[in-house]
Amino acid sequence: MAEKLTLNLKELSKRTEGLAPGHRACAGCPFPAIIKMILGAADDPVVVANATGCMEVVTTIFPYTAWPVPWIHNAFENAAATISGVESAYKALLRKGKISGNKKIKFIAFGGDGGTYDIGLQSLSGAIERGHNFLYVLYDNEGYMNTGIQRSSATPFAAHTTTSPAGKVIPGKTQHRKDLTEIVAAHNLPYAAQASPSHWNDLIRKVRKALSVEGPTFISIISPCVPGWGYPEHMSIELAKLAVETKFWPLYEVENGYYKINYKP
Repeated sequence: MAEKLTLNLKELSKRTEGLAPGHRACAGCPFPAIIKMILGAADDPVVVANATGCMEVVTTIFPYTAWPVPWIHNAFENAAATISGVESAYKALLRKGKISGNKKIKFIAFGGDGGTYDIGLQSLSGAIERGHNFLYVLYDNEGYMNTGIQRSSATPFAAHTTTSPAGKVIPGKTQHRKDLTEIVAAHNLPYAAQASPSHWNDLIRKVRKALSVEGPTFISIISPCVPGWGYPEHMSIELAKLAVETKFWPLYEVENGYYKINYKP
């Protein structure tokens, strides 16, 4: 367990890990701040696997990278499988005495909702069931934003996308979204949670708790999308906060099967 689960803003500001400047994320996109908070929350060295998606595309346009940590991309659907392989290789090297066990290494996979709710769900489910020691972070912008704002199973009912256009024929998406945090929690993993960049102290605490737990952990973070949701670029954090305040995005955690509501609007 980390020495303490909370960090204040002064402590967080002194932690320099985060995306390097020059990445190509849209103006106002919240996920660079989300990454900075997550990497800043880690006390130990981190290895990252990244699913195909907005985050991967805008941070690693060959031959450049904005990541200050060891990073790997494989395919759209297998970030969880990839990081579980990296974690297994690390354990094998430890057993063989080829690397020192004095310093722990943490393993984090990042995926959007397309690469997590849909294309990568099988990979994620398998990695959790096998019990690999890693944190999976879902940044949920509620659609396939990187490929043209198509609907996903994370897209809410009646939302407008290019493949569920709201108009005279249909009112937007006609299906309800999956409750992926509940699906993951049903795997009986040690820790799962929902968080928002608007409530940074809650997010930091959950990341530090997830990284201190042995076994697979999962955090779903709402990440508003400027072009996909169609709002002014300065409103990302405000919209993330509104999602929490309206109870669309409840902040809660499931620890060893026990539920806890972290914020009651």
